Amino acid sequence: MSIPIALTIAGSDSSGGAGIQADLKTFAACGVYGASAITALTAQNTKGVTGIHDVPADFITAQIDAVFSDLDVKAVKIGMVARREAIEAIVAGLDRWKPKHVVVDPVMVATSGDRLLSPDAVDALRAKLFPRASLITPNLPEAAALFGEAVAANESDIERQGRRLLAMGCPAVLIKGGHGSGPESTDYLIDANTVIRLAAPRIATTNTHGTGCSLSSAIAAGLAKGKDLETAVREAKAYISAAIAAADRLDVGHGHGPIHHFHAFD
Repeated sequence: MSIPIALTIAGSDSSGGAGIQADLKTFAACGVYGASAITALTAQNTKGVTGIHDVPADFITAQIDAVFSDLDVKAVKIGMVARREAIEAIVAGLDRWKPKHVVVDPVMVATSGDRLLSPDAVDALRAKLFPRASLITPNLPEAAALFGEAVAANESDIERQGRRLLAMGCPAVLIKGGHGSGPESTDYLIDANTVIRLAAPRIATTNTHGTGCSLSSAIAAGLAKGKDLETAVREAKAYISAAIAAADRLDVGHGHGPIHHFHAFD
């Protein structure tokens, strides 16, 4: 039996709700074999991040090369990369191995509000990593922070920020509307020619830890299975919406609890 393989390059969440752990759960739930290259260890739970231990750049390189030299990786998801050196190691690995699909989730702030990215890493993210991505998936605050602007207040602002992100060299961007307001949570898939509006009912829950990580991983899983980008994004949005809707069935931690990655198996 042959199974599609996806690689996540991201930070570890010791509480299991976000980061590498969420990515691997998502890959498994979506029928994809998951491999990982860890960029940082976090001491973290549902209430916040209490420490970050960065993995040396040369060891990030070693993990990436170990995976690509043996496994037939169909798609890569990149999450938390806290330092410029880590980004440069990842960029060199992408140039060396040339994966077909690269989904970049610019994780800048944790659900708890803790900042996860240094300022010089943000510059490297924009200048070096975005041009090598197939898709980038910022939420509304992240898209604004990438330009030092206010959070987009309407669709025209969202589209304008999306176009600015495309100008950095990435062919497509998904701006996620989970931090917005109103009865619907609307994401915007933007490329050079189109803007696709993807709406789902907004779900009243505080258990949203790992939502962004899991969405980008679900998209990467779809791409690894050979789906086109729009289909992969639509199916990932449906998966995440169901995982959020089922989150309150879990009782994990005392803060922002995790989404229910395996809701389909309950």
